[in-house]
Amino acid sequence: MGITKSNIYSQSQNDLAVFFKVLGHPARVAILQYISAQNTCICNDLVEEIGLAQATISQHLKELKSIGLLKGEVEGKSMCYCINLDRWNDIQNQLNVFFNKTKSNCC
Repeated sequence: MGITKSNIYSQSQNDLAVFFKVLGHPARVAILQYISAQNTCICNDLVEEIGLAQATISQHLKELKSIGLLKGEVEGKSMCYCINLDRWNDIQNQLNVFFNKTKSNCC
């Protein structure tokens, strides 16, 4: 497999590509939907809600956290996650710019 020539693309294009790649798994979309509807979320709640193993949920949370969409803090033996609203709004703005530049020039 070849190396991606990410240096030939803008920072915005690279950021959106990483975002879409992370959201390319339905479990991560489900996790974000669940967490965004809560004030906070403990990982065990996600296991029950999503129906995946704890280790699998943890891997998905790690990916979402790696792009800054989630922030979390330790509460006793549990990790409590919530949406990082600053990053969430930043991505929303990038997506708005992306979609608003689209022209309806299709046949």
